[in-house]
Amino acid sequence: MRQPLSRRIINRLLHKLARFIPGSKARIFLHRLRGVKIAGNVFIGDDVYLENEYPNQVEIHEGVEIAPRVLVLAHFCGTGKLIIQKNVYIGPSCTISAPGGKVVTVGEGSVIGAGSVVNADVPPFTLVSGVPAAPVATVRKPANQAKCYDDFVSNLFPIRPS
Repeated sequence: MRQPLSRRIINRLLHKLARFIPGSKARIFLHRLRGVKIAGNVFIGDDVYLENEYPNQVEIHEGVEIAPRVLVLAHFCGTGKLIIQKNVYIGPSCTISAPGGKVVTVGEGSVIGAGSVVNADVPPFTLVSGVPAAPVATVRKPANQAKCYDDFVSNLFPIRPS
C-alpha cells in the first residue's frame, strides 16, 4: 500500500504548498493531485493538514467546509480511511483521525466544534465537541446552509444526557 519514494516526495511538496498557498481552490487542486478525493464546492482553510502518507484514504464530499489549522489523519497504528460526508463543517484546530483498519465517517450535515478530537464515527446532523468529541446537539440546518450564525444556532437542539 505504501507508495514509491518519488511519489511520496512529490506528495509532500504538494502538501506543503497546499497548506500555505492563498485560495481554497488552489489548495483543493493540489490536494486532488496528491490523491485526496474531493467533491465540488468544498472550502479548505489555511494551514490544514490533510493526510500526508496515504492521501488516497481521505474522501471529502460536496459542501464541506474545513476551518484553518485542522489536522486530518488516515493512519494511526496502521492505515484507516476517513470519509467526510456532505455539508459538514469542521471548526478551527480540530483533529480527526482514523485508527488502523477502521473507517471513520463524519455524517452528513454534522458540525465539529473548535478544538475537538474525533477518532470515531460522527452521526449525521450532530454537533460534536470536546476531547474526545461527544454529541452535544442535533443539527436541523447544516452550518453552510444557515443564513447567519443566529440562524444556525436557532436550529440546534441540545441532546439531553441519559
